[in-house]
Amino acid sequence: MGKKSSNSTSNSTTSRFKRVCVFCGSSPGNKPTYQHSAVQLGHELVERNIDLVYGGGSIGLMGLVSQAVHDGGRHVLGLYQCRVIPKTLMPREITGETIGEVRAVTGMHQRKAEMARQADAFIALPGGYGTLEELLEVITWAQLGIHNKPVGLLNADGYYDSLLSFMDKAVDEGFVTVAARNIIVSAESAHELLSKLEDYMPKHDGVVSELRWDCDDNI
Repeated sequence: MGKKSSNSTSNSTTSRFKRVCVFCGSSPGNKPTYQHSAVQLGHELVERNIDLVYGGGSIGLMGLVSQAVHDGGRHVLGLYQCRVIPKTLMPREITGETIGEVRAVTGMHQRKAEMARQADAFIALPGGYGTLEELLEVITWAQLGIHNKPVGLLNADGYYDSLLSFMDKAVDEGFVTVAARNIIVSAESAHELLSKLEDYMPKHDGVVSELRWDCDDNI
């Protein structure tokens, strides 16, 4: 286990999660609210003695959340394998001092699968196409029965309001079941979101029980 700071030991709480995977932007966004939410999420993970798994990088919201977790004395990236960054992304995404070790992988799918394997839950902060793609993939994996880990949206300043409205419309139009819609947990603050994820119980049935993909074990 990684070292714990005095802050993480004096007022910490017990969590059902050992590690949480965070998806977020390599940009800071235009509003200070987004940056504040990333830092607060890092602090909340530390408070609950949760380690961080993420896709790497030290800039934007990625850098803020990883630095906050590291400064709080928690492991960044998990116990066995560190954060995972495809070789093709390393020159662009890694700038400045990087927190933790880096294990290069051969492709994007391996990157996402390894992050998912290491984590007990998923949280998406504000981000762009990459964040959205990662988020939707783990939601789909849950729908298919590949995993039953909680998936959360940190809806800072209403950033994901339109996405949540789209998902509700997909239910209304018959493209997403109510049970599948319930895979997604959302909240406006890190504390509220982590509390909801702690209480989350799957209410959907996977399409295929214990589905396997790429000849690997389920995540």
